[in-house]
Amino acid sequence: MDTGCCGEGPVRVSELLRLLVDVVRSDRAAPVVWFKEGSQRNLKSRDFLMPKGALNKIFHGEEVPEDLLNKLTSLKVSGVLPIQRCLQNEAGLLVQLDRPAVFQSVLTDFSLYMKPVPSDNGENSVVLNCAPLHSCEGLNALKLSHLRAVLVADHLAELLRLAGAQVHLVPKLRNTELQLFLHQLGVSWPFEPEALCVQEEITAFKKYLKERDHVNSHDLEQPLNVTDDDLKQVAELQRAVQESRVEGTHCALLHVVSYEKEFHQQKLDRLFTMLDSGDSAPDQKHLICGPVKVLSSSPAVSCSEYYHLRKTQMLDASVMKYGDLLQGDSLEEIICSLTAAAIKFEMMATAQRSQVTLDLEDSSITTKGTKSGAFVMYNCARLATMFDSYNMAVSQGFYPEFPPARELNYSTLKEEGEWLLLFNYIMTFPEVLSQSAQILLTSSGSRVTASTDAVCKFLVNLSMDFSSYYNRVHILGEPLPHLYGQMFARLQLMKAVQSLLHAALGTLHLSPLTKI
Repeated sequence: MDTGCCGEGPVRVSELLRLLVDVVRSDRAAPVVWFKEGSQRNLKSRDFLMPKGALNKIFHGEEVPEDLLNKLTSLKVSGVLPIQRCLQNEAGLLVQLDRPAVFQSVLTDFSLYMKPVPSDNGENSVVLNCAPLHSCEGLNALKLSHLRAVLVADHLAELLRLAGAQVHLVPKLRNTELQLFLHQLGVSWPFEPEALCVQEEITAFKKYLKERDHVNSHDLEQPLNVTDDDLKQVAELQRAVQESRVEGTHCALLHVVSYEKEFHQQKLDRLFTMLDSGDSAPDQKHLICGPVKVLSSSPAVSCSEYYHLRKTQMLDASVMKYGDLLQGDSLEEIICSLTAAAIKFEMMATAQRSQVTLDLEDSSITTKGTKSGAFVMYNCARLATMFDSYNMAVSQGFYPEFPPARELNYSTLKEEGEWLLLFNYIMTFPEVLSQSAQILLTSSGSRVTASTDAVCKFLVNLSMDFSSYYNRVHILGEPLPHLYGQMFARLQLMKAVQSLLHAALGTLHLSPLTKI
């Protein structure tokens, strides 16, 4: 099957949308609006739509000219999805892609879709300061709101790295107990048990502040209320910024802050700028994480108690569902993996600025549901089990070896759920990654937002649509030669879905579950 019109690189939905707008906009004053379809019901008949209302404003209720329809249908540009048909009906102007050609182009090398869209707009270097960790001397001092900020910072650091930024994490962890706890959750944060010696810098800072006209030696605490801990934080940040400047890159300083420390971090921001000894102070932005509220919790629940409660509940829920299938030496590893996923999705599937509400009752935990990290992990295990079954069948001579991806017959992929998985998830993942890491570090104002909930929501929606498809379609069919073509095409699609799940979980530093 020829795929020349798609080019050698990944095909971009956003690029085709841009071209569709440009083609219709030519010599027309009215705004042009195209929408990518997402629902399975609408994808039965179309992939893109210009709604009737927008169409009437452009063509004043008249028929779309035939030459424009032909022009849209004949779009053939490298990197752009091939169009099969373009027509006008009661819904508006619709476009449907040449789906077998798109399946062929994408699934022949789906590795191109496991990374963000290349961009030259990001910062070269980012010092990512997780503010709550400065005041956490040990695990007992880590509040649930602090934990949320840590998880957001850890995920954001990985997204920025994937986008091409050099990321420096501050502060380094000093407490072994805290480091081990975060490690259980898959948090990849630098650890250095030796205390950072910054006394020389603190002394110099105090001297400088005393010499300023508006800060005298007798009122050092006013108006900034400066403490040694504040000056220590500034010294750590200065060192990190200096290290990033050595690399010859432009540096931005991003503070991830829990909501209760927002005003204190603003003070430190001003203090850093005042004491910065570099040629120019780096851009400083604050990413504020909303509060964490626990329903019916008295006294307050610690992070350690929260973890162990969720672990016990996850064990009980898993044993209830799978019984004797969960046993042996791997049981602890599986439950720890499910617990980490459950906690991360609970803390991070809500928009970063909004409040997270935790229900700690047994009834709130399930291996299914729209907010369950465990549901995502179990679907990873289902795929792994399916491929194990296939490989075992091949070794026993039940199925033939898997042919090269470029030789598969993708025209056999006709199920609505198959196109949904490709069009809504595999092809859109690069842009989900790029948008999640897109922070306007050079914008005006100190506050910024980030779509740190996007990957969790993406994974849950993907898992729900995959599960629906997997429950409905028999992928490993009878060992009959006339059925192999469809089976291999479906297995290649499942390979792409599996890689997608693994890549997305990797941004959360979660290892996919490989068995139940």
